[in-house]
Amino acid sequence: MNPDQPQTAEDSAVQVITHAGWSEIVLNRPARRNAIENTLAEGLINAIARVQADDQSRVVVLRGAGGAFCSGLDLKAFNETPRPEWVAGFGARWRSMHMALAALDRIVIVALERYAINGGAALALAGDLLVSGESAVLQVGEIHIGMAAPNNLAWLLMRHSEAVAARLALRGDKVPASELLRLGVATEVVADDRVLERCQALAAELAACDLATVSAIKRCLRRGSIGVTPSEWFESFAAGQPAVRPPASVDAARPSGTR
Repeated sequence: MNPDQPQTAEDSAVQVITHAGWSEIVLNRPARRNAIENTLAEGLINAIARVQADDQSRVVVLRGAGGAFCSGLDLKAFNETPRPEWVAGFGARWRSMHMALAALDRIVIVALERYAINGGAALALAGDLLVSGESAVLQVGEIHIGMAAPNNLAWLLMRHSEAVAARLALRGDKVPASELLRLGVATEVVADDRVLERCQALAAELAACDLATVSAIKRCLRRGSIGVTPSEWFESFAAGQPAVRPPASVDAARPSGTR
């Protein structure tokens, strides 16, 4: 097998595309604008596990099929009659996916095309690096529909200040790419038709890094930012009693053997 030839493993709702040194996880429900329901949740859990088990993959590009990232929950699927059996356990399943994504010790690059809405925003905020198209928007809009947005808040407060989290979660508006860049949510903004190209080039560049080093840095970042395990962090937000973040100077964030 040619290591430079992309290899694709397809789930009903998620694809994993393997390249030399990096992978793509693709939300694969373009007809529903990559909206979130049970098959996508299960597909993401399986995809994250595949990448974590692949010691040749150092970087993951998380993107949506069909030129858009994710439109949020698939309300049509959730509101089917009779009520789907999977709905009752969906919250815990979706939270488990976020825990797995937070524990993934690979560099995660998000390709934000067009929009990332509500639950889709939580996926976008999971990226260590986020490349946005110039006309893309991100919306943490749960405040307008009477939801507490625990997964969005968990990612926001893992990575950003309370002021940034409040700007997104309390206004609940569609935040344009230029504002995402100013807030530090987006790493960079490129032309809409260059988002995937830029993410793939960045992934190929970072794929040359040593896996042990990437893993060590990711573990230090997590411990330094939240001070607890990813599972404890997300469970605490689900319970409405968020874990307390350690101070920025916490020694645990410092790799051993360095000053």
